[in-house]
Amino acid sequence: MFGRTRYQEGSLTLEERKRGPAVWVYRWWQKDTAGKPVRRKVQLGNLEEFPNESRAQAAADALRLTINEKTPRQQLKEISIATLVQHYREHEMPDIFSKKRPSIGTVCEHEEGRKSYSTQETYEGYLKKWVVPGWGSYRLGDVKAVQVEQWLKTVPLARGSKAKIRNIMSALYSHAIRWEWTDKNPITQVRQSAKRSNIPTVLSVEEIQRLFSSIKEPCRTAVILDAVSGLRVGELLGLKWEDVNFEKLELNVTRSVSRQVVTPCKTEVSRKAIPMNPEIADMLWRWRLETPYQKPEDWIFASPHKAGVQPYWPGSLFRAHVKPALLKAGISARVGWHTLRHSFGTLMKANGEDLKTIQELLRHATFKVTADTYTQAVTPVKRGAQARVAKLIMAEGPESKSLAPSIQ
Repeated sequence: MFGRTRYQEGSLTLEERKRGPAVWVYRWWQKDTAGKPVRRKVQLGNLEEFPNESRAQAAADALRLTINEKTPRQQLKEISIATLVQHYREHEMPDIFSKKRPSIGTVCEHEEGRKSYSTQETYEGYLKKWVVPGWGSYRLGDVKAVQVEQWLKTVPLARGSKAKIRNIMSALYSHAIRWEWTDKNPITQVRQSAKRSNIPTVLSVEEIQRLFSSIKEPCRTAVILDAVSGLRVGELLGLKWEDVNFEKLELNVTRSVSRQVVTPCKTEVSRKAIPMNPEIADMLWRWRLETPYQKPEDWIFASPHKAGVQPYWPGSLFRAHVKPALLKAGISARVGWHTLRHSFGTLMKANGEDLKTIQELLRHATFKVTADTYTQAVTPVKRGAQARVAKLIMAEGPESKSLAPSIQ
């Protein structure tokens, strides 16, 4: 019964509960450490999550793959993309699979190779809305690169989002290869550009100053600090008073908050302290005297609506304070929290700062991201550079006379 070549189907039953909807229970046999067969079971979900047996069976397919992992590959049934997705959730997105959202204020340490909770949520959104509806019924061997490429053209999303879908599908196949359910990844041949449709907005110094004068607390300090530090919004709202070193004039960026889930900064580069000038330190000190949440362990931008237990949500803070201030300042460009980070990098470049310094202040792991994405040349700088080259070429002298007719 328990030979290595036997494929276990297991059993699926719907069981009533004293409270709440009935639940789907999957049972199978498993050997313990002594080799003795033991009956195992797990609740897949309730009747609301899986309203019929076919959906519950699809969820159970992922468990069958794990249970039968020692079965010779040729005896495993060729699995569908929907089954692969469920298995991927179980092993690569454990928080999503178990439906266990970390509590507010709990720091989720990064295990080796484990995706952060915010990344798991992002993947789940793409899987649930695009990948499973579009490809769930296909078998692994049925998916072809050209088909996926043509399908992506019909997806009504920006190029960057389509590239994200392509990358997630590729990750699914890499997962299948690792578990030896297939030996090729057709998604590697899918062509999909991630080039931005629109150039990111960059605010000029004058626009930033107008924004500062138009915004009030509790958001004014947050916006100014973000504009002069280039912090990601999750890092900005993840700051606590214990992270501010007023004597050394430094900010220790150690954590990030996304959807009120706290995670440590992923890379060593991101965790580096950043400098702050005396004016910024003075501004933060004044805000500390003003806010009711002044303890070292308190959030710098604690939400009074949650009694300081959690920081503000970036979206609500932006809608309630930043957006009205932008209108008042006469700034009509499309602006978000990340605009301040882009502006910070671009203004540093316009000031002639070297790329290494910009990279370290933005805390990027590579020069490429800094140079390609965060340091656009502003129009006055472009004009000045062009004018200097033109002046050299068209300088008065014997050579310039011969060039004059062709320039005209």
